[in-house]
Amino acid sequence: MTSVFSYIPQSDPPLPPHLTLPTMYDLPSENSEEPGLPDDFHFLQPLLLYLTFQPTNWNSDLVYSAADLNLYYDITHPQWYKRPDWFGVVGVGKLYQGQDLRLSYVTWQEKVDPFVVVELLSPGTEEEDLGETEQEENKPPTKWKVYEEILRIPYYVVFSRYTNEVKPYHLVGGHYEAVDISSNGRMLIPELGLSLGLWQGKFREIDKLWLRWFTPEGELILSPEEEAKSAKQEAVQAKQEVVEAKQEAVEAKIRAEKLAEKLRQLGINPEQLE
Repeated sequence: MTSVFSYIPQSDPPLPPHLTLPTMYDLPSENSEEPGLPDDFHFLQPLLLYLTFQPTNWNSDLVYSAADLNLYYDITHPQWYKRPDWFGVVGVGKLYQGQDLRLSYVTWQEKVDPFVVVELLSPGTEEEDLGETEQEENKPPTKWKVYEEILRIPYYVVFSRYTNEVKPYHLVGGHYEAVDISSNGRMLIPELGLSLGLWQGKFREIDKLWLRWFTPEGELILSPEEEAKSAKQEAVQAKQEVVEAKQEAVEAKIRAEKLAEKLRQLGINPEQLE
């Protein structure tokens, strides 16, 4: 992909570089095969998915997810791969054969295919992510074809940060069907005991709409950082409640002593009233 920049003619005195040179919006990715990568969003969004992918009905030791990792899918063409922005697998351990961090995910060795894949739309990848590119002869299959027909991944989700639109698909009868999430904004995945949808909030101090995991009922699946923060807030609240209870006890004692003094002034022994 070749980019053409419109340079601003120099003036006297010269304009500063940030006004004349290409901006981050002009400069393409170094990898022509992945024009949407890399950028901050493609790091942070998959990280949030990774941290909150906690299927409630699966042993956590048999849950694996990864971002921007080569996914090899065809034993007859072992060099062919796709690189999902994020994918999740259930039924395999976090380490390859229980021993090593993965260098890639090789389906014919793992023997378990991903259960859900998320792709993040970029201007250069939108057509392929949405299955709108035609298969070229003597070329590796498109991303959509791999997910739908070869690996038959049950759930596929496409998210655009430019429009904040989520397009989820469910594999039905061998073909992806769009899932209607208009009722609650989330896609239910009963096999995992999870749902996936948008959330407005702060992640790593950045407040925006994020795609993240929920319980089927719509409660947030907290990241470890959020769990620690929540536990700290609960501890502070509990401590405050103890302080308030002690204060109430002191105030009640003072009121009782004042009442007893008034009774004595009236010639009544408060101890005889007990």
